[in-house]
Amino acid sequence: MINYSIDADGIATIEFDYPNKSQNILNAGSMGAYAQTMQKALNDPTVKGIVLASAKKDFIAGGDLAELGAATDAVDFHRHISDWHKLMRTIELGGKPVAAALGGSALGGGLEIALGCHYRVAADNPKARFGFPEVTLGLLPGAGGTQRLPRLAGMQASAPLLMEGKRLKVADARKLGLIHAIVPPGEERQAARQWVVDMLASGAKPLQPWDVKGFKIPGGGPNTPGGMQMLMAANAMLREKTYDNYPAPRHILSCVYEGLSTNLDTGLAIEARYFTNLVMSPVSKNMIRSLFFGMQEANKLASRPKDVPVQKYSKIGMLGAGMMGAGIAMATASAGIEIVLLDTTQEAADKGKAYAAKQWARQVARGRLTQEAMEALLARIHPTASYVDLKDCELVIEAVFEKREIKAEVTKKTEAVISADAIFASNTSTLPITGLAEASVRPANFIGLHFFSPAEKMPLVEIIVGKATSNETLARSMDYVRAIGKTPIVVNDSRGFYTSRVFGTYVSEGLALLEEGVPPALIDKAGLIAGMPVGPLALADEVSIELVHKIAQQTRVDLGSDYVERAADRVASKMVAELGRLGRKSGAGFYDYPANGPKHLWQGLAEQFPQKLGADALCVPGIPLRGQATATISLEQIVERLILVQSVETVRCLEEKVLRAAIDADVGAILGWGYPPFRGGPIGWLQSLGIANALEALERLAKKHGERFSPPGLLREMATKGDSFYPS
Repeated sequence: MINYSIDADGIATIEFDYPNKSQNILNAGSMGAYAQTMQKALNDPTVKGIVLASAKKDFIAGGDLAELGAATDAVDFHRHISDWHKLMRTIELGGKPVAAALGGSALGGGLEIALGCHYRVAADNPKARFGFPEVTLGLLPGAGGTQRLPRLAGMQASAPLLMEGKRLKVADARKLGLIHAIVPPGEERQAARQWVVDMLASGAKPLQPWDVKGFKIPGGGPNTPGGMQMLMAANAMLREKTYDNYPAPRHILSCVYEGLSTNLDTGLAIEARYFTNLVMSPVSKNMIRSLFFGMQEANKLASRPKDVPVQKYSKIGMLGAGMMGAGIAMATASAGIEIVLLDTTQEAADKGKAYAAKQWARQVARGRLTQEAMEALLARIHPTASYVDLKDCELVIEAVFEKREIKAEVTKKTEAVISADAIFASNTSTLPITGLAEASVRPANFIGLHFFSPAEKMPLVEIIVGKATSNETLARSMDYVRAIGKTPIVVNDSRGFYTSRVFGTYVSEGLALLEEGVPPALIDKAGLIAGMPVGPLALADEVSIELVHKIAQQTRVDLGSDYVERAADRVASKMVAELGRLGRKSGAGFYDYPANGPKHLWQGLAEQFPQKLGADALCVPGIPLRGQATATISLEQIVERLILVQSVETVRCLEEKVLRAAIDADVGAILGWGYPPFRGGPIGWLQSLGIANALEALERLAKKHGERFSPPGLLREMATKGDSFYPS
């Protein structure tokens, strides 16, 4: 785990070499071994100086998230991190020069270890990155990062790394002071050793900048005019962006303000307390489980059927050159795969390629893509109106209008020209795959690949398995999703599948609140405060109220006498059929979209959906509705409804075996429609509440608002047995 050697000049080399892993990580074992080895070197009189290095291509990838996620003893954890701080201060003040040789990336705790050395030299490695990604998982740099970084670079320059998890290339890290020198790859150890030799020859005592008398924080500390202005602005921006749902960036600001107002040792003690608080919080555990382990499992295709050879794709077909089809074409071409982009006319197909050209041209203008690279990407997209051009495609995806007749027609035309083992996939968002596969002569090769708009950017693909879909088709489809750099979740067939079905409950609940007389501004603000990226009414406008209305109409036809009308159906019908307000695409929905100004709520909403709550009661619990002395509403109640309606429908999807695993639900929700990560996902949120508490809340909501909140049998059974979705 730690390799240790001393050369003839008394220079010790301490080398991280975590066994059976491609990268070094920090956990109780590796940190303990490092502490023991470093203390040995510091206490050995024959050791004059120390070089810290790695046997891997990178230095250290960061902390062991499995260990952090499993931590439950706050007292023990705080003692452990405090001991680590003491070790790093012993290194800094021990009198022996310590230099870090960084051949590759140093992230999180790895960078903190490097910052605790007197000198840092990095290889000129274009793939190397330096930064603190902890905030993206609900944590903060807890090994001194919040204290050493701003003392090196200043508070203003440190903010993007600490608050946003920004990662720097080696040249930028050098400019910021994280790195002292950059050398050709392979020379970093020798350069680090030479610095140690030179320092010993000089006779000077090695000290960190903050340990030198008269040290001042670059740009000023928190109590200077510039520092106070920076902290006030950062605090305001943080509240506006996160609605205070994420404690990590707030705690980071507190560490900077409180820690930099005093000496380093006190600042480290402050950091240790905030770090312990975050590690023990449900927010970090939710984010680690869903955003790290859940994503990792999905991206590794853990659920891929075994014993199916990996499919390598060279040519894909895309039916429909609208925004969705063009976006899928962009993602495919970016993966180095040829794509045939087919539409009803050559002109329509060319427009799809033009959409791709426009998007990539923006990247060229911003310096993120070269003109030559853009031309190479465009050369892989082949617009056409002829089905014959699909002949050699291993996979064809349709993204045509959501009508069974049209989808059936393109299925038959495609299967007439593609090979017998080629896959046909539908990008439908609501229509059951098993029903669509009835138009296919080879339903075993028919599958659903549900992309999200804009397809070139959105990371999730929902793979829908029909009743006749073979395991081979599923495995090969997962290979395609991985090839284009997307994250897949696999679900079984049903109406709306998982994502559209549950995502729709959020919009529907917002429309139900509107019909009840809740002010529309409060509904959308509650959605934002709940952590959703967009309020439900604004979201209905974006996806199109007309689409909501058409789905309701199709559902009515399909279910016949079993169809139960919802408040959302009535609201959408009134907006579309009676008022002609289709959403943003028509310039008129719940919001107006003036050509020369920002969008704003349509003033006619109050007339069409009378508001029964006074403006003075918008965010105050317990205020009676006008004309209904016994009815009350509050911001908290609205948030609860908007969030729990998603959770209860997700449990139904698990109970009905639409979802194959709880983690798929959480990963799909976060990546698919922007469910707030701090809640961990619709299932993760029930885990945070506790199953018994969640059951009680749903029973209360069902009694007051209807069957849509009624707890499924699965949840009742779990509460009775004391079970949970994830290990506690």
